[in-house]
Amino acid sequence: MTIATLSGGTLVGRTSEAARVGRFVRSPGDGGPVLVVTGEPGIGKSALIDSEVDRLRDTGIRILRAEGSESESELAFAGLHQLLRPVLGQADDLPGRQRDALLGAFGITAGSAEPDQLILRIAVLTLLSHVARQHPVLIVVDDAQWLDQDSLEVLAFVSRRLEGEKITLLSAVRSGAPLPAFARSHPVLELGPLDAAAAGRLLDAQPRRPSGPLRARILDEAAGNPLALIEFAKTRPAPALWPVEPLPLTERLEQGFTNRLDALPGATRHALLLAAADTGTVEGVAPEVWRPAEQAELIRVRGGEVRFCHPLIRSAVYHAAPPAQRHEAHRLWAAALRDVPGRRAWHLAAASTSPDEAVAREMERAAEQTRKRSGFAAAALALQRAAELSPDERDRIRRFTLAAAMAALTGQATWVDDLTARVEALTDDPVLLALATLHKGQALALTPRRTTAYTLLVRAAKTLAPHHPAKALEAVAAAALVCYYNGDAGKRDELRHVFSLISEGPGRRQEHELASLWIRAATDPSSGRADLVAGLRRLAALDRAGPGLLAATATIAWLLDETALAVNLFERVSRPSLTPAPLPDGLRCVEGWTRLDHGQWSTARAVAAASTRAAAQSDPPYAAASPRALDACVLALQGDAAAARASAMKALDLATAQNNRFVAVRARWAMGMAAAAEGDHETAFDQFRMMFTTDGDEVHYHVSRYGLADLAAAATRIGRHDAARAVMDRLADRLQDSSPRQRALLFRARALLADADDAEQHFRAALDEPYAEERPFAHAHTQLDYGEWLRRQLRSSRARPWLAAALETFSRLGAEPWTSRALAELRATGIRQSPGAPDSLPALTPQQKQIVRLAARGLTNREIGERLQLSPRTVGSHLYRSFPKLGVTARSQLRDVIDGRTHEAAGLTLVEAGVGKEGRAGPHQHPA
Repeated sequence: MTIATLSGGTLVGRTSEAARVGRFVRSPGDGGPVLVVTGEPGIGKSALIDSEVDRLRDTGIRILRAEGSESESELAFAGLHQLLRPVLGQADDLPGRQRDALLGAFGITAGSAEPDQLILRIAVLTLLSHVARQHPVLIVVDDAQWLDQDSLEVLAFVSRRLEGEKITLLSAVRSGAPLPAFARSHPVLELGPLDAAAAGRLLDAQPRRPSGPLRARILDEAAGNPLALIEFAKTRPAPALWPVEPLPLTERLEQGFTNRLDALPGATRHALLLAAADTGTVEGVAPEVWRPAEQAELIRVRGGEVRFCHPLIRSAVYHAAPPAQRHEAHRLWAAALRDVPGRRAWHLAAASTSPDEAVAREMERAAEQTRKRSGFAAAALALQRAAELSPDERDRIRRFTLAAAMAALTGQATWVDDLTARVEALTDDPVLLALATLHKGQALALTPRRTTAYTLLVRAAKTLAPHHPAKALEAVAAAALVCYYNGDAGKRDELRHVFSLISEGPGRRQEHELASLWIRAATDPSSGRADLVAGLRRLAALDRAGPGLLAATATIAWLLDETALAVNLFERVSRPSLTPAPLPDGLRCVEGWTRLDHGQWSTARAVAAASTRAAAQSDPPYAAASPRALDACVLALQGDAAAARASAMKALDLATAQNNRFVAVRARWAMGMAAAAEGDHETAFDQFRMMFTTDGDEVHYHVSRYGLADLAAAATRIGRHDAARAVMDRLADRLQDSSPRQRALLFRARALLADADDAEQHFRAALDEPYAEERPFAHAHTQLDYGEWLRRQLRSSRARPWLAAALETFSRLGAEPWTSRALAELRATGIRQSPGAPDSLPALTPQQKQIVRLAARGLTNREIGERLQLSPRTVGSHLYRSFPKLGVTARSQLRDVIDGRTHEAAGLTLVEAGVGKEGRAGPHQHPA
């Protein structure tokens, strides 16, 4: 049995499956009284069932259990006896013939050699029914594929007669085995592999937690199988174990498989070893050679492809062979793979027993090819192996340092520590040590250990400046990132001083300009903005920019509030023609923040989910604060205030522990918007106010500014004008010379806090700032504020176009609270809604609204699931529950529902009540 749980018994990665089983054991409902759980060996079927059954101990449900066993599969009624043994004492209450048939089948009493099968089956049903009158009964049959046939037939009879009985049957069956008769025509729950995040959590919960490349190897070879994860974690592989060599097993498991291998012919064992040494196709082996291994259930052969039945079997086959045979297998593979240099190099390395420069060079070439495909982990591993095979110490140091550089891009800080430690053990040269320190700092820069990272990076930059200017630039750029996340303006001068020590270097102009732009934008994005934007546009216009340069340029564009350009650059990065950008996992949230500003909220949430998974899979794993804050912001704007607060509080807790002011401020804004969505303006004001210090300065020198207008809006609702005005006045000079976005926020704040004579000019100034449409929610928010102000000034006819424009944007984005507010304001101007279907979207949850909108655009359940990080089945379930609320019966009707909602302003027809005149002034005509 696989115990796929964390300490405390929490099942890992099976939330939806556990909920499904939990609902069944408590109340089967329409699904019927039988549920079968299937999955490959070790996938966690027993753990899932045990976890839910254990919860029933104090509920009064009587649990009867049987476990199939290969050794008893030929014993008639062995499984049935195991199942009924706890209640056989009640057999005396059965009618005489039934009692005799039942007890006779078990050999407890003398009976006919062949009991009447019908009487026996009725006896079992009657006995279970008697027990169920006292307490509901749950029958649990584990490993049903090994239950004896007689027991299976009795259970099939019983399962067809459970209607009206308080009896349910829960079973586990191995994938590939025929479903037992009792399971046919009943629901089946298929357990697949754990996803990457859950597999990482389970692996990290083991007593001997692996780290570095070994952790990645285990995750890869186990392929989400919990048993394989647990067993691989128990072993300690030899130092020279590499990707083409399967991980070893514990002696107990290996011995268990070895007993089965020993019974095979020699030719079969040799063929299995070749199959275990590489995942490619073993050519030239006759089908009869494989057949004994198939019969032993070690492999499956389909269309000439050989696949091991379980990840552990491959490991057992490989490590059961003597080292000399393994080395020979790798040499055979190397000879067969002359046209595949990367795999050939690994086989040559696996066959090497001593340093070999020729093989080391092949490994380094393989690493370079892998790096070009952004396979950083594989490249780092290849360089590490090349270093270990290097006879010359200088080559060894160089290759270990290159390996650390690649490993730093994977986020595996423990691995980078190990590699840099090996450099430190080989040399005391300060420049070589500084290069190693640079990579250690880069690895730590996006983890909670940012303070350590900053110190290491600045120290490395100072040492490298006169010797390796390009590497010194890398160090300062990474330090600037730490500075930005921490929001510590005091480090700006130090970083700029270190940057001034670095010469441009021949042929390094583009790198130097990029580093300069990044450092200035990350530490002070408002100063010298015109020069920064000009440099940004020069870089963005480069025709042959690679993915790394595009990603870096997109990040600078985001810092400078050039939102549309940033979105365009991120989209260029993700084109299929380009390899993935070498953007560290922790920095990928930048794209999410950009998509949030640009109104692409589902994409923003998908980025947040991916970033969370990446952090959980790093080494050591850590809880990422930024994606939680990003998710909270989207949820707040969609009106899911409770979920937004929960996510924001998690982000805030993490940000406080990690001294991450960037995330702390973003989380405060999310909680403020969640409160505003609920109409709780006191709380909203308090949250927005915490984006600033008690003196009114920014908590974070950049992102605090984005809360100024929302602070003013909340203040006007509760009469706290003076408090908001004090913050605004303190920031006004800084924002006046900043980006159009920040100026628009300043003008909106001034309009909200101004008296009636001055407000309108500030509203118009905010709406006239260039590129406002690049950030649709913020622009619509200003339109809504202006429309509300015009209505309060009794200028309803002039307010309507602004309110209608805001309504259209909010509806398109799915900003439900603001959609409702805009509708209410339009109605308050004297608009009556035209006849038509009532507004039904508010009846849906925020996630259901997202799904319905995507389905209306023609996306399939699978496509919707990929965007929202949901399974196709979950998407289908949400749609099924949404149809009655929307008054539709078919997917094809969703477009009409959404189109009617999106153009609700048109549905209102802008007709003035009692007059019948249509409003004509457009939002860009500035009606007087």
